[in-house]
Amino acid sequence: MTPNLRIFTGNAHPRLAQEIADYLDLELGRAEVKTFSDGEITAKLAENVRGMDAFVIQPTCTPATSNLMELLVLLHTIRLSSAKRTTAVVPYYGYSRQDRKISPRTPITAKLVADLITKAGADRVVCLDLHAGQIQGFFDIPVDNLFAMPVLLDEIRRHVPESDRIVVVSPDSGGVERARAYAKRLGGSLAIADKRREEANVAEILRIVGDVEGRTAIIVDDIVDTAGTLTECAKALHEEGANRVIAACTHPVLSGQALKQIEESRVERLIVSDSIPLRGEALSMDQLSTVSVSGLLGEAIRRIHNEESVSSLFV
Repeated sequence: MTPNLRIFTGNAHPRLAQEIADYLDLELGRAEVKTFSDGEITAKLAENVRGMDAFVIQPTCTPATSNLMELLVLLHTIRLSSAKRTTAVVPYYGYSRQDRKISPRTPITAKLVADLITKAGADRVVCLDLHAGQIQGFFDIPVDNLFAMPVLLDEIRRHVPESDRIVVVSPDSGGVERARAYAKRLGGSLAIADKRREEANVAEILRIVGDVEGRTAIIVDDIVDTAGTLTECAKALHEEGANRVIAACTHPVLSGQALKQIEESRVERLIVSDSIPLRGEALSMDQLSTVSVSGLLGEAIRRIHNEESVSSLFV
């Protein structure tokens, strides 16, 4: 790589940042990001970035507010240090589910976060499986929304024999396009879960639309949070006669009782990416398989830096 490329990270996911740097055959940029005793966050670069092409890798996962603030402070620090271009690489875009007004007097926080990232000094943004495609339009700077599907597909194929009759299931109407893309590449059919959500993090699956009897059902989604939708969907699929239920989700938020729910559910295997660091019990969970997106993100960074097309990464 050329000497004017720099990769920095905060404290959200240093392992992923290091793997991306390794992919690019670079040393991770030297930056100290710390929190004072009163909770304020600060950053200091330990190397010169004047005229450099700088990338900041920071998912805004739990704790979302602290990790978002670290990202903003790092972007601002690099901009004030006279970098030529600063790109925010946000594998998991926190607050993405607040992408529209769902009732009167509520915020569109995904737009607020976009404004903050731009104001902090980002010239470009790279994301992974945004919860809603319209979030790209919240920015006035270029946004590359990559998809983890290629790496998730490889792992799905490891666990599903070619002889299996496959049906790919969208857990809600909003994910149909994603499920159709998986079904096309896996040579399977498509089904949709008719979901009703009475309140946040509480979902009820009313019925499955599509033929799942005697098939291997693969639930695909962008986020698994409390796992309520996932486990209810798996239960409904089993009741409709599915032989096996496997799930693939990009972002393993896994909050609350998610791990317990998955362990007690009909989900045979949950395949996730490492966009968010897994912690605690999730690291040793037998049902969980993790695939790395470091190569995908690293390749996007390489192409952006070299002013090459990234179109072939959007599959």
